[in-house]
Amino acid sequence: MARAAHRGDRMIASALFGTDSARARQRRAAFASGARAATPALMPTAIWGLVAGVAMIKTGLTTWQALAMTLLVYSGSAQMASLPLIAAGAPVWIALLTAGVVNLRFIVFSATLWPYFGRVPLGKRLLLGYLSADIGVAVFIARYASAPAEQRGDLEQRWFFFGIVAATWLSWQPMSIAGILLAGAIPGHWGLEFAAILALIAITVPMFAGRPAIAGCITAGVVAVIAAALPLKLGLLLAVIAGVAVAMGADMLTEHAPGDRAP
Repeated sequence: MARAAHRGDRMIASALFGTDSARARQRRAAFASGARAATPALMPTAIWGLVAGVAMIKTGLTTWQALAMTLLVYSGSAQMASLPLIAAGAPVWIALLTAGVVNLRFIVFSATLWPYFGRVPLGKRLLLGYLSADIGVAVFIARYASAPAEQRGDLEQRWFFFGIVAATWLSWQPMSIAGILLAGAIPGHWGLEFAAILALIAITVPMFAGRPAIAGCITAGVVAVIAAALPLKLGLLLAVIAGVAVAMGADMLTEHAPGDRAP
């Protein structure tokens, strides 16, 4: 899976870069470096995509609806959060609200990435916004958080990030589409739900850095268990809101106590 994603990355890079100028070589090198940095997350992402594809069909979406959802939404957490609500017959606004709340984290991601991409043309920012995923932001910030302000957003950083998100997209979408098309042939006893949990843990655990993130995750888990019996799967929405609120509150508190802030 990782090799296939890298072959796809090289094909994209070749089409994008064209000439063999020094600047093009710099872009290729940064793009390839970003793709390599994403390698540890590619297999879990692919498994998560496969399970999401199967889940969309098992929930009752048509093939075309599921294909549109995976290609247009491209957010595994929002998709998997809204699917139980769709299956339960919840009103559309509840499903949309749940997906929106789950994706509120991208507002924080956008603010974090603005110093690096704020000067990029709007069209390219929209493309990067669509391609962005949690792991891409985490890997990018881990590498360039300490970059001097005057160097943020340079050519290497932009194409490094593009390499990460392109590799992630290429590992998710083919497997998600495969899950959609093959859902009817996949036996229920294969335990894909458990595989999805393992894949999601492998993706998300490295991002549990700092007390706010840990506090938010614990809160969301506890609330999800306590509120599991609520109708229309509203316990999930309540858990997400509670987790986000606690994480934001903890982050505000640690900002006022720099000496206690977790690394």
